[in-house]
Amino acid sequence: MTMAALSQAEIERFARHIVLREVGGVGQQKLKAARVLVVGAGGLGSPVLLYLAAAGIGTLGVIDDDIVSTSNLQRQVIHPSEAVGRPKVESAVEALAHVNPFTVVEPVKARLTADNAGELVGRYDVVVDGSDNFTTRYLLADTCAAAGRPLVTAAIGAFDGSITTLLPFASDADGRPNPGYRDLFPTPPPAGVVPACAEAGVIGALPGILGSLQAMEVIKLVCGIGEPLIGRLLMVDSLAMRFETVRYRRRKTD
Repeated sequence: MTMAALSQAEIERFARHIVLREVGGVGQQKLKAARVLVVGAGGLGSPVLLYLAAAGIGTLGVIDDDIVSTSNLQRQVIHPSEAVGRPKVESAVEALAHVNPFTVVEPVKARLTADNAGELVGRYDVVVDGSDNFTTRYLLADTCAAAGRPLVTAAIGAFDGSITTLLPFASDADGRPNPGYRDLFPTPPPAGVVPACAEAGVIGALPGILGSLQAMEVIKLVCGIGEPLIGRLLMVDSLAMRFETVRYRRRKTD
């Protein structure tokens, strides 16, 4: 990662980061140099993209093949009412230009597939999973593990959500390999067991909570600060406003 100097305009914009001892000018330069891929420009992707652009991430990739629908507007806050009927990636690019003109946005109007996942993931330093289906989650987790890319993944449903950070290609401080997505969820649930948002509904502010947490994890990873959620699943119950953390490890293999 080659770090470029901050302009005077950037120093003024990110002043509240720069005065933080944990971030400082060097950390802000790391954010500027970082390339982050966000998969999905929907409920989770909206706050992730907005906060990462505002934080000064230099390059944001966003992949989504969907268009904005009226029912999206209740939670997908990156899209204005005027964007209904337009591709989500186009709407996101316009919104992010207003948030931070220093951030370069690379839109990909497509669905993540086995054919394009490897090449796409390989172009970025960190990946964020804002998808809404298990097929994409498993594909993305496997691809990031093979490519050696950190993955911040979250999921939401109705009033609950969860988030974890995956670096299965690395080891912890004690030399033990970090767990991967399949250590946490060995196999996808049977079709129809987990209802989609269109069937079960989702409270509008929930993806804002989980998406903001994902953005925070990315900032920590890029700046090398704090303790990311590696080997820890953070579960959020928004009705009780209860946060619980479950630790998990790499599964033993014969």
